Amino acid sequence: VQLQASGGGLVQAGGSLRLSCAASGITFSNYFMAWFRQPPGKEREFIARISWTGETTYQTDSVKGRFTMSRDNAENTVYLQMNSLKPEDTAIYYCAARGRTSYRGGSYYERRWYAYWGQGTQVTVSS
Repeated sequence: VQLQASGGGLVQAGGSLRLSCAASGITFSNYFMAWFRQPPGKEREFIARISWTGETTYQTDSVKGRFTMSRDNAENTVYLQMNSLKPEDTAIYYCAARGRTSYRGGSYYERRWYAYWGQGTQVTVSS
């Protein structure tokens, strides 16, 4: 199983980036997907999730209205469109996957809920 995150980079405040996470080795449409981020010196935090079909999404208050998560099951890829970026959005961004039949404990905002992780992609927002 591999989750390959990409699309990070350096952007000025107010700018936009689109992150991608391409999955292989899994039946992608059977997986609940999420994005987390880890700011410098801080813990990894949940920011967005999407259902298997893509019909349902949720974002934390810190990114709501600015970030949009989507998926293309035909391409085995999940996306995070990030607009109106702020310096506090600077972090390593990780995608995560959980199978719909998984028995892993926890909740969707906890790292332990997810079985697979991407390697992370760095996003740096300059002021």
